[in-house]
Amino acid sequence: MNGLRDIVDSSPQLRVIDTNAMDVPYPPEPLAPARWDWSRVNKVLLVRLRSIGDTVLSTPSLYALRRFLPNAQIDILIEDWVAPVLDGHPHVDNVVVLERGGVISRARVARQIRSTGYDVVYNLHGGTTATFLTRATGARHRVGLKSYQYAHLHNHQAPSPLVLWGQQKTHSVEQQLALLGWTGVPVTDRPRTHLAVTQKAADVINQRLAQGGLYDGDIALIHPATAFATKQWATQNFARVAEWLAERGLASVAVGAPEDREILKSLLEQAAVPITSLDLSLPEVAALAARSRIFVGNDSGIAHIAAAVGTPSVVIFGSSNVAHWRPWNKAAAEVVLEEMSCQPCHGYFCEKFPQPECILRVPVERVVTAIDRALSRS
Repeated sequence: MNGLRDIVDSSPQLRVIDTNAMDVPYPPEPLAPARWDWSRVNKVLLVRLRSIGDTVLSTPSLYALRRFLPNAQIDILIEDWVAPVLDGHPHVDNVVVLERGGVISRARVARQIRSTGYDVVYNLHGGTTATFLTRATGARHRVGLKSYQYAHLHNHQAPSPLVLWGQQKTHSVEQQLALLGWTGVPVTDRPRTHLAVTQKAADVINQRLAQGGLYDGDIALIHPATAFATKQWATQNFARVAEWLAERGLASVAVGAPEDREILKSLLEQAAVPITSLDLSLPEVAALAARSRIFVGNDSGIAHIAAAVGTPSVVIFGSSNVAHWRPWNKAAAEVVLEEMSCQPCHGYFCEKFPQPECILRVPVERVVTAIDRALSRS
């Protein structure tokens, strides 16, 4: 298999992220005193627009609120295309969906959330749409960061999460938890991401895997695509990884969005071993990840789904900020990246090289070493 059999024994030391190090042995506390009488709060809304990963990384905030307010109504406002990722989630009562459609869809959801009568709204996003929808709720307490562009539309403006946590860097989860913690919600244990696996999705995956002769414990989930070239590891490298996994008795199952069909086709063509490619819904991806021994892929929302269902993960980073976007769960998780002076960057395109060298320079050898270590740790 292209000389990969003995790579693990000869590869250099990897940079390892041990997410278990985030555990703390004492009861959680807030980051500041309560800013209002929480006994009068019955309905809370989180606003977190944008991507799959952003939504998954909001689940620790949902957990922290549910733990603090077990009898309150806790809702979250997210975009329609990503909403299924929260199907069956135990810590949210209602998923409020912002549909595509510009001004009309925004006006519709604004009327809906205003009529609900929320007591507290947290703007976890800070973008223009999220901020105006937060204001549209008419909630008594509207919380956002002072750094938001339209911060004056919030009547509670929190300082920087860096200040609240007393750190030089924060993860996306910590950034969101900081808003809650600043208002008196206990968050110092930094809860992990969590997604539910619905029975419906599990049944679909059971059937699809059985049709392919695949069984629990023998599956490696591969996600070879991503939104930007600066985060896209070469497809032929994923093919080599699939070959290495096959030598160790793991069958690779690749997933991707409809727009990733060409990447998936190329992966199957370049690999010297069979790879199963599945077109799945987001709940089904979560169910498949939960059945897999390991996830291997680019920094993406699918990587965060895998972490949130407890799958050991190896995530290949390019332009992204590892401190801010690494997996956030108890499962064994390793990050592989080529550290460069220009990294991290905005990631929309590479400003320094003709091609995004940060992701293209990551060698197969380091990735399979990381896989071996993650499997050993799990």
